[in-house]
This record gives sequence, C-alpha cells and structure tokens, in this order.
Amino acid sequence: MTVTLSATLAANEDIERRRRAGERVLHLAFGEAGLPVHPALRDKLAAASECNGYGPVAGTSGLRAAAAGYWTRRGLVTDPELVVSGPGSKPLLYGLILAIGGDVVLPMPSWVSYAAQAELVGSRPILVPAPPGEGGVPDPDLVVAEVQLARAQGRTVRSVLVTLPDNPTGRMASLKSIRNLVDVARELDLVIISDEIYRDLMHDPAVPYTSPADLAPERTVITTGLSKSLALGGWRIGVARLPAGAHMLRRKLLAVASEIWSAPAAPVQEAAAYAFSEPPELTDRVALSRRLHGTVARAVHERFAEIGACVPVPQGGFYLYPDMSHLRLGGSTEITKILLEEHGIGVLPGHAFGDDPAAARVRVAVSLLYGETPEERLTALTSPDPLQLPWIAGNLDFLSTGLKELALVRHGPVRERHPALVPTPCHG
Repeated sequence: MTVTLSATLAANEDIERRRRAGERVLHLAFGEAGLPVHPALRDKLAAASECNGYGPVAGTSGLRAAAAGYWTRRGLVTDPELVVSGPGSKPLLYGLILAIGGDVVLPMPSWVSYAAQAELVGSRPILVPAPPGEGGVPDPDLVVAEVQLARAQGRTVRSVLVTLPDNPTGRMASLKSIRNLVDVARELDLVIISDEIYRDLMHDPAVPYTSPADLAPERTVITTGLSKSLALGGWRIGVARLPAGAHMLRRKLLAVASEIWSAPAAPVQEAAAYAFSEPPELTDRVALSRRLHGTVARAVHERFAEIGACVPVPQGGFYLYPDMSHLRLGGSTEITKILLEEHGIGVLPGHAFGDDPAAARVRVAVSLLYGETPEERLTALTSPDPLQLPWIAGNLDFLSTGLKELALVRHGPVRERHPALVPTPCHG
C-alpha cells in the first residue's frame, strides 16, 4: 500500500510554511493542546534525566501503578499488570489493532489515523456513520448489518473503535448509543477499543461520563495519554488498560511493542507516573485547561453558526465539525482550499476523516488560538475572561471576517454545484 503523511501533520507543516513566508494564517488545523507544560512536570522530567536504561517493555511499575490508580478513581478497578504503556496512545492503538487482528469497525467521521493504521497492518476498516448529532461511536443500529455483510464476504471482523469524547466532532456519544453499542459488541463478539484521551476535557465536568468499560469490562480496552489534558504531545507517552483476563492480548501487544518501540522513554515515564497520580496542582491545571478549551470552542461555534453553518455545540476537547454545504461552494476539499487561500483560515477537510468528500464539512481545532508565546498562553489559561484578551479577540475577529466574506460568495455566482451538497439537519 502507499503510505502518505498524516493529513493533520501535513496541514500543520503547510500552514507553518505559509506563516514563515509572511502570510497571516489562522491555524485551526492541528490538534495540539496549545498550552505550556506545568513547571512541576518539567521538574520531574529533569530530575529523571539520568534514567537512560530501556526498562520493561510494558513500562515501569511506578507508571503502571499510577495509571491503574487513575482508572480506579474513575470507578474502573484496574490491575497494574494489565496496564501497558507506550510512546503515546497512537502507537498503542496501532499495536492493539495489530494484536487483535481482523478488520475493525470505525465511526464515520473519525480521527485520521485510525483507518490509516488499520490499513498499515492489513486490516480493512468498516466505516459506519455516527448517530445524528453525535460523534465518536458508529451507529449501533447500522453496525450489525455492516459486520454481518463483511463476514458473509469472508472477512474477519474482530473489533470496534470509539472515541469519547470525539475527534473530529467535539461531541460525546449519548449513553443510549454507548449502551446499544456494547450490546452489539457482545452479540457480534467484538473487542471495543475506547480511545479516551479527551475524557478529562469534557467541557462540563458535572455531566456523567460512561466508558464502554463500565458496561462491558470483559471486552473493552481503554487508551489514554497526557497529550491533551496536560499538553504533553511532544513528550510522547500513553497507557492502555486491558480487560481482566486478557493475558493473551497482553502478550501479543508486548510482542509488537518489543519490536517497534522497545520501551517508552524512561525520564518521561517518571514524569507521567507523577501526572497519573493526579496531585492537586495538576488537577487544577487540567480544570483550567478544560475551561479554556470549552470557552474558546463555544466562541468559535458562534462564529460558524452566524454564517448559517450546521455545527453541533462542542462538548469536549477542542474541536468542532461545521458543515458549510449550504454555501454550495464545493465539497470538503474545495471549501478547505477557499478558506486557506482566500481567507487565511486553515482547517482540515472532512474527507480526511473518512467523511463524504462531496459534503463541505471541515474539522476545526481551536487550541492554537490561545497565543503565540508561552506567556500569552499561560495568561489565557488563567484569565477569568480569555475572550477579552487582545490576541484571542483578534483571532476571533479575523475568523469572523473571513467567514462572513466566505458567506458573501453565496450571493454571487455559484462556483460549483453538486447534487450531494444539500443542507443536512443540524443537531445539538
């Protein structure tokens, strides 16, 4: 197969190249948390800098115990022996898809790397639309027929992958959808891989959170990391929680890990063990991050809603997924190109997430709007009203101007028409 650079990373590099050339581009294409590292984490990393041995493939006992405590505090009693760490949750997901084997069911749209990773290991992804107004979970009512059809064709389907809350939509699947998917997974004997890296960034922490592992602990694997909640994307550390009794899966995952990454970086594991133990200074930092992401995401939502885009209200993380098909300017590739080249707004096209290319849906990430320097970002994090900070207000004004100029095209000649480009019901 032909392997290409991840759409997210490719867009990030293109936008940075344009910025270096002097163009003003509002960077809404990259899912980086956009916040400084907490000083306590820097201190832990520095103190562990002399740790230069490989260490256990599964990760240090301290990290695995801390991660087990993290899940236990969330109602999922966890055996440290069934925790596996890796250099980010992304390689762990790759290792799990390879270790579980067979084809995998994915929600449509879903994060760009899921389908790509499946194809890399020779698995064929089965894309199933999410329920209307939701994200991160394939519609349970459609999964059964798709899996039965695939199996009738001789394919082996062994897993379904969900994201709670979701990238790219910023939505959280309903409890009903999660329950129904669990029932379907039992009926079809599917392993559930639950990517919960945005769990701690639900905008309203009072809303109850349900993991598939709460309902089907015997068949649910959870992955998470520190890239989003604590803005440690460049440190590359993640953990996976395996079901009780999943010793064969553990052996297979460790076999994959031993041949690909050997072990996560030792100093980073020490800092991660501290992070997963959740001391007050870090839980306070996560709470501030959650508030900032939610505040700015809602403000960006308002800008897209003002031009008539169908955009469900974001519920977690720092993403939105507006549909601008009503402007009839083309599909996701065309609208993305127009936004970047004519209005200086960088987003990702929906088709990169497995969506219908004919629909003008794009993924918007708001987390790089918080400032250009660590000082600006820290000020945004602690400000009681970050929308009034001049750099964030300026970014939002630039976005509003570009979107309003885009919408004006609707009243002029239509650039391109496509029968599939009809407005879709807006939920949420």
